Amino acid sequence: MQPPGPALHPHTAPPGDFTFVSSTETDDLSGSIASPDVKLNLGGDFSKESTATTFLRQRGYGWLLEVEENDPEDNKPLLEELDIDLKDIYYKIRCVLMPMPSLGFNRQVVRDNPDFWGPLAVVLFFSMISLYGQFRVVSWIITIWIFGSLTIFLLARVLGGDVAYGQVLGVIGYSLLPLIVIAPVLLVVGSFEIVSTVIKLFGVFWAAYSAASLLVGEEFKTKKPLLIYPIFLLYIYFLSLYTGV
Repeated sequence: MQPPGPALHPHTAPPGDFTFVSSTETDDLSGSIASPDVKLNLGGDFSKESTATTFLRQRGYGWLLEVEENDPEDNKPLLEELDIDLKDIYYKIRCVLMPMPSLGFNRQVVRDNPDFWGPLAVVLFFSMISLYGQFRVVSWIITIWIFGSLTIFLLARVLGGDVAYGQVLGVIGYSLLPLIVIAPVLLVVGSFEIVSTVIKLFGVFWAAYSAASLLVGEEFKTKKPLLIYPIFLLYIYFLSLYTGV
């Protein structure tokens, strides 16, 4: 066996080369690694900006330098920002147009979860189809909707009902849909007086039943006719604004 050779150690070499030296030379190796001279140049504007920032903060204008963080609430869609739920409005429209309990709709959602934009859209649409020859009827229909609902609300509270004005406003507005449905039919059969009268009465009864079945609860007991009758008259007046009678 050959005796182990001397240990090899790295030795300084030109860049790109790597050599080994024997252990006998290690006594002569000494030195240190110099840290690189790195200078960070932030530019001359940094000190100026710091001075300006300090000056503004000392003078009480530090709020000018604050950056507003993005709030997730500000990135909501427009319909959500306006609290418009199209699916909810569509469901309520179906509840009003099909008021029969046998159909299985939860019709109480029209009263218990009132909204403003759905009834307003229905009232405006009814106003638009009533524009034929009477342009001032739009503002009048909206006025009757607001103050007629207020009258029904006050009467309901006097009779002991537990209902809010927003609920009455929503139910009365949505219940105009039956009158919108019969409007194109009246255009077709308008020349037949008897048929036209029957369709008008059917539309009024339809609208009044949809509204009364939601607003007139069991708490009224024997006082139900006192609230159903003014609701019926209100929709007769709405129909008269459409027909111009």
